[in-house]
Amino acid sequence: MSSIYLNPRASSANSPAQSTSPAIEAFHKTLPHYAETPLIPLVSLAQELGISHVFLKDESSRFGLPSFKILGASWAIAQEVAQRTGLSATASLPELCDAAQRARIKLVACSEGNWGHAVARMANYLGVPATIYVPKGGDEGARERIAGEGADVRVAEGKYDDAVQEAEREGQRTGGMLCMDVSWKGYEEFPRLVTNGYGTMLVEVEMQLKNSVGTTATHVIVSVGVGSWAHAVAQYYKVEGGRTKMVAVEPESAACLKKALEAGEAISIETGTTIMNGMNCGRVSNIAWPVLRDSVDAAVTVSDIEAHENVVYLQRDRVSAGPCGAATVAALKKLVKENVMEVGSGTIILFSTEGARPYPIPT
Repeated sequence: MSSIYLNPRASSANSPAQSTSPAIEAFHKTLPHYAETPLIPLVSLAQELGISHVFLKDESSRFGLPSFKILGASWAIAQEVAQRTGLSATASLPELCDAAQRARIKLVACSEGNWGHAVARMANYLGVPATIYVPKGGDEGARERIAGEGADVRVAEGKYDDAVQEAEREGQRTGGMLCMDVSWKGYEEFPRLVTNGYGTMLVEVEMQLKNSVGTTATHVIVSVGVGSWAHAVAQYYKVEGGRTKMVAVEPESAACLKKALEAGEAISIETGTTIMNGMNCGRVSNIAWPVLRDSVDAAVTVSDIEAHENVVYLQRDRVSAGPCGAATVAALKKLVKENVMEVGSGTIILFSTEGARPYPIPT
């Protein structure tokens, strides 16, 4: 089976216009340790592949965390707390802290690692407890990082999708606030807020790119787990009249979006193990699927070995990336090698969504 699927639906389709609210970026700027993350020119990679410009958005230290997920988690949790406690949508962090503690709010989530860490950090900011479910057999280091934020980490029986169900039951049983970046029927508003929260990174990228080369991206390459992050990218770039091509990358063992695109409908798949833990998901988020179905120009799968090789490749340029982040580099190399998409004169943005972390070296 081919590792690249070219999506015919994306040739003429556009995502519904979704402007990024200035209020979201303004809120993020009030959080501790806020700073723009760098947009790094990969000059040697561009020369090697015969491409005009290749840039990597380095999310290895967003608010001091090794992943971008805090952008979506912080905005969605803040808005949910405001709604539950009667505060304004523009309430300050101290106001949210006071209200959350008075209401005895407790956060509940499920995660392969980075999402749980982000939810636990937001609980830390608010001074409220958090319970995070992790799949059995997941990364031990991720569990330790989540617990280091003060969260109660519980190991669920089964894989990611089973852990999601356990988190949902815990929220129902205790009245906790379920904080998930994946949606399903009846649970859509919070994940939609998560998607909107990621817009801050995209605004940063476009400003940085214009300041660097005076143009916009011709191609963006994004990693996909449940699809919330890719959903945000599609909403930003695939608006009416937009010409940016969007490429999604997934592990070979968890290609839920690629298989759904090939089938023409959202489907659940059985996943295997992968060092790309944050992308090890068996079904695309309910609200993300129709947008990605019509917006993703190409879906690419990469192996664990390819992801690892490009972690090492980026280290040579002193770029800190984990396997999920380096997967976008692997996908670009594969597109060029197989010559299925014209990228030579383009300006390519690779989104590296996580920093370096320990993982078992594939052989």
